[in-house]
Formats: sequence, structure tokens, C-alpha cells
Amino acid sequence: MPLQKVHFAEDVPEVLRASLQTIRRELEIPAEFPPEVTAAALAAVKNPRLPELDRTDIEFVTIDPPDSMDLDQALHIERAGNGYTVHYAIADVAAFVQPGDPIDLEARRRGETLYAPDKRTPLHPPELSEGAASLLPDAVRPALLWTITVDASGEGTEVVCERALVKSRAKLNYAGVQKDLDAGTAPESLQLLREVGKLREQRELERGGVNLPIPDQEVVTAGGEWTLEFRAPLPVEGWNAQISLLTGMAAAHLMMYGEIGILRTLPESHDDLRRKLENTAKALGITWPVGTSYAEFIHGLDPKQPTHAAMLAACTVLFRGAGYTAFSGGVPERPEHAAMKSEYAHVTAPLRRLVDRWTGEICVALCADRPVPDWVRESMDEIPKIMEESARKANAYERAIVSMVEAGLVAEQVGAVFDGVVVDVDDRDPTRGVVTLSTLAIEGKVHSSSALPLGQLVRVKLVEADIAKRTVAFELTE
Repeated sequence: MPLQKVHFAEDVPEVLRASLQTIRRELEIPAEFPPEVTAAALAAVKNPRLPELDRTDIEFVTIDPPDSMDLDQALHIERAGNGYTVHYAIADVAAFVQPGDPIDLEARRRGETLYAPDKRTPLHPPELSEGAASLLPDAVRPALLWTITVDASGEGTEVVCERALVKSRAKLNYAGVQKDLDAGTAPESLQLLREVGKLREQRELERGGVNLPIPDQEVVTAGGEWTLEFRAPLPVEGWNAQISLLTGMAAAHLMMYGEIGILRTLPESHDDLRRKLENTAKALGITWPVGTSYAEFIHGLDPKQPTHAAMLAACTVLFRGAGYTAFSGGVPERPEHAAMKSEYAHVTAPLRRLVDRWTGEICVALCADRPVPDWVRESMDEIPKIMEESARKANAYERAIVSMVEAGLVAEQVGAVFDGVVVDVDDRDPTRGVVTLSTLAIEGKVHSSSALPLGQLVRVKLVEADIAKRTVAFELTE
């Protein structure tokens, strides 16, 4: 898989910026916040609802991309006998937002934060999301404090979620933390993040949970320069994600016990899907031993190998159909997230995702043995629909931007021939599929006069690169 950066011709970014505006109009991406929302945010900053519990003694840190300012999560891990205590502070948006106020109503219209190379379209006004509600370093902030006891095997055994004041000591980034861990200079809490993260990854494998280590295709801008790259995640990103997953599973268990909540759910895949993936593996020359689970099989794949990368791309179908399930006065008939082999809830990103404010309120109430607030009960059935629509828009936005940038990257190279790997073949028409180039961070449609060789190295000619249409197309050369 290509991991290098590639640069655009000097005049192309201006065309891309114009095309971005077209994409935003087509998808009705929100513009600036209405004046009444900004005014409400400024007022909320001056009068937050602060908790009595003070846990600013805990030496939290945040770990995010370097340019992130909307910091939802802060972490601290310590040893506790043979196990661990995980402290996970989550930004308390409800300390600033009241049900039915202008901020709340606008957030329900937006659903989640949207990302583009030139700007973020935040869920909440930046006065909150990048200011007073963000867990910025050296600032006392209201938070939902999750305290999770983890045993020596990495299994969570006890959980408490309560409101508290917290203070992050440092704003760290993944590359820096990984460097310190590799050098052996990281503080104990981060060394324990690696320890607990690896244990949780092992637990995930034992459960039969699925994680796809596919490099992300990213548009990056720096110093006025646009680049497109495939970026493989660092190990610390996986360990950090495991803490979020641990918290989400703990939240789901609280909700199931309390018979009220909003779960992130995914139905089990059907036998015909397994057969399809087994046939794909066979076509790629990859052995899938009888009795081996999805998780065990995927765990053994190396995304750096072309055939394995094609197999991982095919396995993304396992995650299609994910949604949210709201329930009260009982439990859902199918509560599980099939890819995780566990019940699970989104609770760790309230600055960027609407549903997390609702699930956080539910968990705080359940842990305190208090009634769930009326506003949560009265509105929770609306949230799955809002999140489904916002996810659809976010996915369409991301795909349109990447397709636009891909076209811009090779707009002046129509007719050129490239090396690539066929990573997908259309079930209904084996002469059509998707190719990933070996020297550029580009995926594009490809067609041939005969069946495409899935997972094989090929030579392809660029036949179309249209920035306005956001299309890149290749044909297989003989």
C-alpha cells in the first residue's frame, strides 16, 4: 500500500477550493453559526453549571492529532494491585448546553462535526468546542469522569461515571507519545496505556471482535500546500482507541442493567457474506482455515501486502448496517455490535457527536441511582434518526472531498500509465472494480475487456480525471 505524500500542481488548489464550495452547496453543509447560537454560547461560557466534586488532583493528559482543539477525552491510568484503574474524563457539554436552547437546537440540526482540508464544520460553536468545554491543558474543566477498574487480564470489572472538575496537564499527540514509548521515556500512565491497550486488543481477539487495520486516505494541508496520503495508524492510536471502546462497553452494560439507553448496534453478518469473503480469500490465494473466525483471520492479515490489502478492503462489508438503538423500560432484542462481539455505546466524543450527550446523561443518572432526566427520555427516540442522517452526510462529504482531490492530483496526466493493485471487483460485472495505485495515494474505478485479477499487480492507464465531476477512471492495459 502506498504511504508516501504526493503534491499538486501549483494552480490546482484554487480549483479545489472552488469545488469544495460546490460540494458544500450540494450537501447543504452548514455555514457559520447563527448569531443567536453564538450569543448563547458566549453566555454559557460565563455561567457553566459546575460540579462539586473536584478531581483536579488526577494528572490527566490528552492525546490527539497536533492541530486538534476540540479535546473530548483526557486519560490517566494507574496500577491497582494486579490490575489497573483507568480514569477517563469526557468533556461535559451539558454543563454549557440546556435542552431546547439555541445551541442544543442547532446541534440537533448538525448531528456531528464535519471535516474538510480547509475547515471544520463543528457540532458546537468554537467558543465551546475549542474553548470553554474543551479539555485544554492547564485549565479546570467540568467533565464526566469515568473510573473503570480493569483486572490483570484486561477485563473491566467495575465502573463509575460522575460529574467532576478535572485539569489536563498536557496536550500530547500520537507521534510524540509513540516516540516516547519506543524510547522508554514515557511517563508511567502512558506506559500503562500500552500495557492495558495490548491486553484489551487480546481480549478483543478472544471475543471474536473485528478490527480492520486499513491505512486512512487523508487530504492534508500545510503552509498553503495540499497533499494526499495513505497514513497507517500508529500502535498508540489503537491502544488509545481501546480505552474508548472499554468505556463504551462499560456504558452499554450500565444501560442494559438500567433498561434505558442508546446503543451502537450492528447486526450479525449472514452465512452468504462469509461465503463471499471466503471466496475472495481463495481468489487472492489467502488461506482461511476451517473453523477460523473473522477476527482470527483478519488479525493475521498484513495491509502492506497487496493481496492482504485487497482482502481487508473486501472485509469492510462487515461494518455496513451499523446504527443506533434507543430503548426504555426493557432491553433491545438485538443489542449487540456484531463486529465487537459486545454491547457498545458511543459516550466519549460529545463535543463532536450529538448522541454522546444523551448517553452521558443516562450513565451519570444510573451510576447515581437517580432518574434519567425527562428531557433525555422525551427526546432519545429522535437521536438514532438524527445520527443516521448526519453519518450519511459526513460519509458523502468525506468521499466527495477525497474524490475531488484525487482528480486534482492527476488532472494533467490523462493518458499516463501507472502500476497498481486491483482491490475490489464488482460482483455483477467482473470487468469493473477498484484499483489502488502503487506510487500515488489514489483509488479509482478501473475497467477491462476481461475479468479483473483481484489482488494482483496490474498496469492501468488513466482515462479520466475530472475535478468538477470528482471522477478518476482507469482501464487495464494489456
